[in-house]
Amino acid sequence: MTQNGPSRRLFLKLAALLGAGAAVRPDTLLARGTPSGRTVNTFNGLRAEGPRPLSIASANGLGATQRAVERMRAGEDTLNAVIAGVNIVENDPEDMTVGYGGLPNEDGIVELDSCVMHGPTMRGAGVAALRNIKNPSLVAKTVMERTDHVLLVGEGALRFARAHGFREENLLTDAAREEWLRWKENLSAKDDWLPPHTSEDRDIGALHEFEMQREAEMERPTGTINCLGVNEAGEVSGVTTTSGLAFKIPGRVGDSPILGAGLYVDNAVGAAGSTGRGEANLQSLASFLIVERMRQGDAPTDACLFACRRIAEQTKMKRLLDEQGRPAFNVNFYALNLRGEHGAASIWSGRTYAVNDGGESRLLDTAYLYERP
Repeated sequence: MTQNGPSRRLFLKLAALLGAGAAVRPDTLLARGTPSGRTVNTFNGLRAEGPRPLSIASANGLGATQRAVERMRAGEDTLNAVIAGVNIVENDPEDMTVGYGGLPNEDGIVELDSCVMHGPTMRGAGVAALRNIKNPSLVAKTVMERTDHVLLVGEGALRFARAHGFREENLLTDAAREEWLRWKENLSAKDDWLPPHTSEDRDIGALHEFEMQREAEMERPTGTINCLGVNEAGEVSGVTTTSGLAFKIPGRVGDSPILGAGLYVDNAVGAAGSTGRGEANLQSLASFLIVERMRQGDAPTDACLFACRRIAEQTKMKRLLDEQGRPAFNVNFYALNLRGEHGAASIWSGRTYAVNDGGESRLLDTAYLYERP
């Protein structure tokens, strides 16, 4: 294949496959008009017809991918479709990792992050450390559409949301508050916060150690939903939204609202997004890396695995490594391309991702670097 497209020999082979007398024009392989009149670039010169519309998401996105595909089939813009999908999770008080009901920062205040990216126009924007607004994905979209900025944070993001009619509300549910109090009560046996105990318990410190051991056996919640979509015309968009690392230092921002880290979309190639330890992803800008690997010809799963290996190689701090020198945390990546191919990968095994290419959404296993003990 030449740099500018398939060779003449390949065109002849394709013509033969289509049947005698069938003509294959290079311009039909290299570009295709969309109903909106825009021209969609193809992926690496050729675009085989895959299942489209297609939506993929992190494992908490079964409903999100279902809704996104339904909206795209109805002709809705891809970004509106995937945002409508993640709104399900943002509005769900039972999901403690995103939006309403998300686990709070160490002060007991819920702070939300999100970013969006619209492939057809190559625009994107994000909000970070946003308080009191249930749907940060919609605020991020409004930043994209109504400002010349790419990122608003903290009080400025809240004031912007209020100016555009977003309603403030308390995002801390009783269930999330109980989890926050349990974490706070077990931080130390020497302060005034006490873990649950009875009148017969003498050594609160021992109880504290037991609770901390139990905490160590659980992954600290990192949350997040990423959702990507491509429609029949090959238009791609994506969104990532989260309540962030549970019990974080107030003002902490991970990868989720950062274009190139928590999400990246290129309408000539595809899209990628992430969940997991945001600090690791911020240091590698892995979503951008994944899209660039797909541009060079990697399948989505291979591109995601490449990003996982890059993070493993870049992690040098011993406090972040296990006894075998492997990352003691997890990062998960999701990607799709214009062919309708999709994939996902994690540093550690045991993760799944949601897919809808028509019909019911389903969960598939992600590829991984290391088998979890």
